[in-house]
Amino acid sequence: MIALLVGCTTIKRSDPAQPVPVPAPDPIVRQRPSGPLPPSTRPVYNLAGYPEAAQQGYIDGCETAKQSAYGFKDKKRYAADVQYQMGWNDGFSICRSKRK
Repeated sequence: MIALLVGCTTIKRSDPAQPVPVPAPDPIVRQRPSGPLPPSTRPVYNLAGYPEAAQQGYIDGCETAKQSAYGFKDKKRYAADVQYQMGWNDGFSICRSKRK
C-alpha cells in the first residue's frame, strides 16, 4: 500500500520559474480547410454502381459520423441534390451505428 502511495507522489521541479515544456504539434496533423475536399484527398470507399453524387454524400456523411477531419456536410448541395442527401444520410447512419 505504501509503495502505491509513494508512486503517486509528484516530483518537484528544481526551478519553478522555468515553464513546463509543451510538446510540439504533430506536423502530420493539419487543419482541414473549410468546404469540400479535393477528390485527391477524399477517403476511398467501394461504392461502385452508385451515382457520383450519392458516393460523395456517403463519404461526407460517413466521415462526419466518424468525427474525422474529412467530415463535411455541404448544406446547399444537401438541400438541392436528392442523391447527395440520400448518400449523406446513408453514410452518416451506417458509420454512426458501426461506432457504437
